[in-house]
Amino acid sequence: MMLRFYNARIWTGKDFVDGGELWTEDGKIKLVSQVSPLILLPWDREIDAKGNLIIPTFKNSHAHSPMVFLRSQADDMALNDWLFKQVFPREAKLTPDDCYWLTRLAILEYLSSGMSVASDMYFHLESIADACVDSGFRNVILQGITANNLQGLEKLLQNDIDTLGSKGELINYRLGLHAEYTNSEECIKALANFAKSKKMPVYTHMSETKSEVEGCVERHGATPAVYLAKQGLFDFGGIAYHFVHPTDDDIKTLKDYGVSVVSCPASNLKLASGIAPLKKLIDSGLNVALGTDGPASNNCLDMFREMFLATGLQKATLADPTAIDGEEVLKMATVYGAQAMGLDDLDTIEIGKRADFIMIDIHQPNMQPINNALKNIVYAGSKSNVLMTVVNGVIRYENGEYFVGEDVDKIFSKCQQIADRILER
Repeated sequence: MMLRFYNARIWTGKDFVDGGELWTEDGKIKLVSQVSPLILLPWDREIDAKGNLIIPTFKNSHAHSPMVFLRSQADDMALNDWLFKQVFPREAKLTPDDCYWLTRLAILEYLSSGMSVASDMYFHLESIADACVDSGFRNVILQGITANNLQGLEKLLQNDIDTLGSKGELINYRLGLHAEYTNSEECIKALANFAKSKKMPVYTHMSETKSEVEGCVERHGATPAVYLAKQGLFDFGGIAYHFVHPTDDDIKTLKDYGVSVVSCPASNLKLASGIAPLKKLIDSGLNVALGTDGPASNNCLDMFREMFLATGLQKATLADPTAIDGEEVLKMATVYGAQAMGLDDLDTIEIGKRADFIMIDIHQPNMQPINNALKNIVYAGSKSNVLMTVVNGVIRYENGEYFVGEDVDKIFSKCQQIADRILER
């Protein structure tokens, strides 16, 4: 497919191109320019951006998409009760077909929020991958390994690599550990050894609550970051999800091993897990990105809300209105998220990179007057400003319409049936 956008204001992730042209071909950026070359091409569509803003898509760097079935069902509970009384028992009832349709529902919300990729730690991975491929959406997908997976662990992971690796360019597979507290040392070492043999990064929940950190210290005499690093889990990098309660030694450890951090401020607030020290992490030189976490703990899959909370909470807790600049937060949601997940070919809008971008409607009251368009997105923007989401050079969302290869009402109906069955209504 070949698309031409003109009269656009383009933020590439690095700088601005005003009154610009953006061309795509075969899923890649073909041109980014202030001047339209005198070339006639067989465009599939030419789009007058009317001065609206085109930016890289948001990257949801931590998600559990099928958990939409528990949206607003498992609420107002402590994390351990939420996880062990509400989530785990009900997730055990999910079938592969359930995960397929629930993921398709989450994708609709991702697209309307300007996201082109999520990173799902879950199970029934092939169903999640199929839902993404059928919807034209990206996923960086991984198992949440627990001690229960130890039997046949290597076979399970190799099967994931072989099966998911054949799903095409929209699907990327990574290794995942659910958390230190849900795993035995034997299982952690086995995963670390597998990661080393494949030279792969490992993604994991880490230091989400104080009790998690205290429990790890009691069990192993070290915090989760230090303990897992000593086991060799991060010899090829990775991601620490949440990282709400780090020590200075934890921060240094992650930096030394090239591990990124993905913060999920809305989820951590709702579960009262705490507020991650994002300014401190950024100042230390860590790569920090944003995620929504799952829709059972958030419950909204909305990067605009995550961005505002990421900067607003730092300002409030540090009593410093300069704590994190709005433009830095926008990069956390776009550029840094792609880099955290190893998707360097879609972090910015540049010739030769993947054509993943969104058009922001600046002709709405909340985006006027235009003093600083980027900070407007963070401090005043909302989903209502997302006019279009392009994934791999294909328009998947435009003006409230979804182009995902399936009827939206059918997706809604399927997911309601799943929720009613599992919740025994």
